[in-house]
Amino acid sequence: MSKVIVSADQNAGMVATVKMGNQHTTIDESSLESDADTGPSPMDYIMSALGSCTVITLQMYAQRKNWPLERAEVELEQSKVLAAADPTGPTTPKRTLIIKKLQLTGDLTPEQIIRLKDISSRCPVQRTLENGLTIETVLV
Repeated sequence: MSKVIVSADQNAGMVATVKMGNQHTTIDESSLESDADTGPSPMDYIMSALGSCTVITLQMYAQRKNWPLERAEVELEQSKVLAAADPTGPTTPKRTLIIKKLQLTGDLTPEQIIRLKDISSRCPVQRTLENGLTIETVLV
């Protein structure tokens, strides 16, 4: 089981520190509202997890198939969009839309490019996000 420890101190503003194994990083929600850019936002981390999982999955697949994929790059953009209207509720909820713009470099056939585009949606992070998750909060 993967374990991440995140903490935020009272005087730190909108900044949290994160420990992932031996790695330490900072998340800064205030960077969206000010010039105090001390780290990526929480959504930046979600999108970077999705993007890195996508390009690593593509490289692994291409290597297994011995395809000449020299570089895989994905640009991600997120926005809020209206979800399907709920007839019982007064407001229409918003959902997050992430658009992945995939760029593949290498001497690939059109069939290989189409297959790699399909494979790009099968990385574990994307499957987790699309399938939804259950989050249980426990006081300690």
